Amino acid sequence: MKTSRLALLAAPLLLPALLGAQAPASPAAPPVVIVPQPATTLPLKFAPKRTGPAITATDLMSRLYQFADDSMMGRDAGTLGNFKGTEYIAAEAKRFGLKPAGENGTWFQTIPFKNRSFDSTATITAGGVPLAFGTDWVLAIGTSMPTGSQPVVFGGTFGDSSARIAPAQAAGKIVAYRVLPKGIGEMQSPQSYAPGTAAVIIFGLDPFMGQFRRPTTFLDDPSHAPAVSLPPLLLASQKAASALFEKPLAELALGTEAKATVLDPKMVVKPVPFAARNVVAILPGSDPRLRGEYVAVGAHNDHVGYAARAVDHDSIRIYNHIVRPGGAEDAGKRADSTQQQEVNAALAAWRTSHPGSARADSISNGADDDGSGSVTVMEIAEKLAAMKVKPKRSVLFVWHVGEEKGLLGSRFYTDHPTVPRDSIVAQLNIDMIGRGDAWDVAGVTKDGVPVHGGPNYLQLVGSRRLSTELGDLVEKTNTEGKHGFTFDYSMDANGHPMNIYCRSDHYEYARYNIPVTFFTTGGHSDYHQVTDEPQYIDYPHMARVGNLIADIAVRTANLGHRVKVDGAKMDPNGSCKQ
Repeated sequence: MKTSRLALLAAPLLLPALLGAQAPASPAAPPVVIVPQPATTLPLKFAPKRTGPAITATDLMSRLYQFADDSMMGRDAGTLGNFKGTEYIAAEAKRFGLKPAGENGTWFQTIPFKNRSFDSTATITAGGVPLAFGTDWVLAIGTSMPTGSQPVVFGGTFGDSSARIAPAQAAGKIVAYRVLPKGIGEMQSPQSYAPGTAAVIIFGLDPFMGQFRRPTTFLDDPSHAPAVSLPPLLLASQKAASALFEKPLAELALGTEAKATVLDPKMVVKPVPFAARNVVAILPGSDPRLRGEYVAVGAHNDHVGYAARAVDHDSIRIYNHIVRPGGAEDAGKRADSTQQQEVNAALAAWRTSHPGSARADSISNGADDDGSGSVTVMEIAEKLAAMKVKPKRSVLFVWHVGEEKGLLGSRFYTDHPTVPRDSIVAQLNIDMIGRGDAWDVAGVTKDGVPVHGGPNYLQLVGSRRLSTELGDLVEKTNTEGKHGFTFDYSMDANGHPMNIYCRSDHYEYARYNIPVTFFTTGGHSDYHQVTDEPQYIDYPHMARVGNLIADIAVRTANLGHRVKVDGAKMDPNGSCKQ
């Protein structure tokens, strides 16, 4: 699942979600109760076994230990690891007897991904002082930053709306702002910027500038315009602020002109090294009257790759569990003295009981996110393909690419579907279903109360937003099928600050008014970390979730009518707000 707290997924060219994750929790938020993690009993490696039609813990292990292996290098979209992962999925779909439903009779729909990086000769000078790319400045949004000598003026402070530059002062100029923590959310709104602004410089985000040094991937599709349009945005350091202005930012009057500034932010755009692909397959329906309609079941096949610098695996896992129980959601948190003592004691105890286990780790394996979803969709496909009597409607399986980069693969698929879009009656999305026990902080309520998982825990998001009937069908399947889950709808609350409804591939179907249900066991301290590995997954629980979703898919496909859409109609080109 894509990291975000600020609905960034509906506009993937906006700031990476790490910035959104820095907004501090409300002072009134209840403390998070940290439940100790159990001893890890699963192995670091597991020899794969041939899978069968039943959805079992052993089959899921066989698949996930392959799919989230270090050899996949984190499955970043457009890399060899992700390409290998999609080859594996397609080979299995063929083995099950599914029909290819990609482009030109293949299993794949290739997404026009390109990488945008900075040329090594890119420069900015302020008052004759050269500023270094990556440490003094980075370009965060867009490719149209003005070049040459440019007028720069001070525009005020995000987080202090009472002091903001007037449109007449900003027109045609680069406007520099500083940002307070409470103002980060305002940076995502076009209304925060004066009309006619040529570009924007933001000061105050120095710790996060490193996130922008690596190449960024974008979808080169003319039909894929961002829902929210912001001016080109450059992040700059305090050194840059001192070079630009004579006085500290806090002392500047609105409209203060900067020293002479010359920009030459050259960028290089190239196709990704390896094809980024949706894998698309169909199980044809058994009813000639209904097989032209589809129940879609999906997950995303990519993750976030690997880091340039390795960390100690055990240290970071223990630290995050105690200090950052939400993983990347809590990226801005630092240990207080009590927490640091807990970390040190827990690490010492682990080292004593596991001598020689220390290992450096730089690969974000994505076992839960979303290896768990990808392999469960494979298991569902294998189970349904083995049924003697197939579902009446066809089942459309799509393993989307580029979810982590802003739902790009699912957006491209729904904009350019390989079956008629209006023939898709529902979409069941699976993203992170491998955890959700008592030691995991699976999320927070709208009011900030931490939510812990349990033996029967499962989050549902969006199941009644477009179709009350689909939501009722999910509940009925759980009850009548004796699956025994306790559904948590707290993350689906309107206005929830984590905005989960907008943060995974189901949303791209929902924007076209296709009823959806998003199944997840929620977050945890290994979320978007190098510690999201197969040995930490709850496979029996994941098998239960897979069997539930398989039953829901069959029930939906066998209905004598399409699930009724009775929710508010959505705008496919609008922005998403939960």
